[in-house]
Amino acid sequence: MGAHRFASPDQIPGQVQILISGGGPSGLFLALDLASRGIPSLVVEPRDSVDHARPRAKTTNARTMTHLRRLGLADALRAASPLPVEYSQDVSFCTGLTGPGAHELRRFRNAFQLVPGRYGPQPECGQQVPQPVLEEVLRAAVARSPLARMVTGWSVESVADSGTGYTAVIFDASGARRTLSADFVIGADGASSAVRRSLGIRLEGGSASLSNISILFRSPGLASAVALDPAVQYWVVGAGTSGMVGPMALDGTWWAIIQGVDPQEAVDPATAGGMVRSLVGADVDIDVLATDPWTARMLLAPEYRRGGVFLVGDAAHLNPPWGGHGFNTCVGDAANLAWKLAAVLAGWAGANLLDSYEFERRPVAARTISDAAANGKALAYHFADAALLASGPAGASARAAAHEALAVKQSEFDSLGLVLGYAYGDSPVVVPDGSPAPVEDPIVYVPSASPGALLPHAWLDSAASVYDLLGQGFTLLVDAAALAGRPVEESFASVTAAANRTGIPVAIAAVGPFDDGTSPSELWGADAVLVRPDQHVAWRGTSAETAAAALAVAAGLRLTADPGQQLHQPTEQEGKARVRVVVP
Repeated sequence: MGAHRFASPDQIPGQVQILISGGGPSGLFLALDLASRGIPSLVVEPRDSVDHARPRAKTTNARTMTHLRRLGLADALRAASPLPVEYSQDVSFCTGLTGPGAHELRRFRNAFQLVPGRYGPQPECGQQVPQPVLEEVLRAAVARSPLARMVTGWSVESVADSGTGYTAVIFDASGARRTLSADFVIGADGASSAVRRSLGIRLEGGSASLSNISILFRSPGLASAVALDPAVQYWVVGAGTSGMVGPMALDGTWWAIIQGVDPQEAVDPATAGGMVRSLVGADVDIDVLATDPWTARMLLAPEYRRGGVFLVGDAAHLNPPWGGHGFNTCVGDAANLAWKLAAVLAGWAGANLLDSYEFERRPVAARTISDAAANGKALAYHFADAALLASGPAGASARAAAHEALAVKQSEFDSLGLVLGYAYGDSPVVVPDGSPAPVEDPIVYVPSASPGALLPHAWLDSAASVYDLLGQGFTLLVDAAALAGRPVEESFASVTAAANRTGIPVAIAAVGPFDDGTSPSELWGADAVLVRPDQHVAWRGTSAETAAAALAVAAGLRLTADPGQQLHQPTEQEGKARVRVVVP
């Protein structure tokens, strides 16, 4: 669905600006984000269609949903999701799903940022949706785009530096080969990335000692047999079989992950069905649709870039699925890289901008891998105890103890600090203000406009978000109350002048107070903030002159925010005024 097909190999373009190897979530998102900025790309993807029997990721977090909102795709994904947010927002730990042995041990509410109605920390809440559905929404958007193109049935075999760009060899299932030229190449081609291998870069890290088996199955009778309140995930702490199970859709399709199994153990459909029955605690009807054995891996590339070749997503890092951060981190890579590549190709960015991609994103992956690996040390089977099923005081005592012990799992489901609390404060394209960096905590997220942090979200009214004011380039947001009645364009004329000299696109908007009565200055800790195209703060302060100097740093044109430092001299493509004033 949504794939561009060519009648013959000769019709595949031989030269492109940006070649993206891999049409998974990060590759497709990158192509669409680039297209939204006027930059064409070609995605090369070996799969003609997505495989719904391999759902893989099922959690699209609030940050990724907000990125999709920016591209106009959040509503489309929610409409396509077979499990609406209203169904449930919880994760339940239990001894089983059915019958008198189904005891709930602990329930984590509003897991994965699943919150019906208007959400506070971001313009969008999270969404439970299988990865194949997400990919189909992205493929359909690529098919509609005049700039993002995708060819399926082909794979990138190798990439080489030609001296004036990059040469990539691609091949199809028949063995046919084509050679493409590109200005930039993006390796979004997963754990076995051919692009990464061409660079001679190896992922570093380790793997879990035990494996897992994902099982997709249909069971029309299971939903009515469940004795517990609805949940998007049930973690079954069973003495026999332990793992996770949850509804894939409301039509009787379910998924399960049996945790902690021997990787050499063969699992046929009959065995898989028996595992599921043991997991749910009843002899319900089970039609196994697919099985998928896998091992959690904690791997990170030592570098994300060589010249004009970049690694994003699983080509750069692999982390266990505990917490649902995997593909969300991949999309975060793409969102960070897209605007920087677009800026370079548009002619208004300096060399520091592309250098900042690895500098900013690699620590995020390292932190995410560390947290997911820690959660992987407390899986369902670690809490298994036959005493949990006992009757009387002994069973009640065991279940109470399990309830307390399971508190360790909070960061897996209530991980807003990990999802929104990452910051790029040490980045060379962020202007520090001397304030302490926000404390990193996987659970607690304290909104902060500290340079490098994500712009704190706020609602302007019942439907409009402050994020809706952000443009495709930089956006200078100013507290309207701090202007003392002067027009914002007059007060920050030096920013406009700097944008005109360099061609850096800037939108300027006066805002406030917010819908809850909070003033922008109170929320930001300053009268004004300069926000990057990826919604992170590049600078905050009061002085228009300092804001103008910060604009050049944020675009990678110079190293400090000292207004007296020599600016990069614009090329012929630069210098065109790209300033717009936004009226909320």
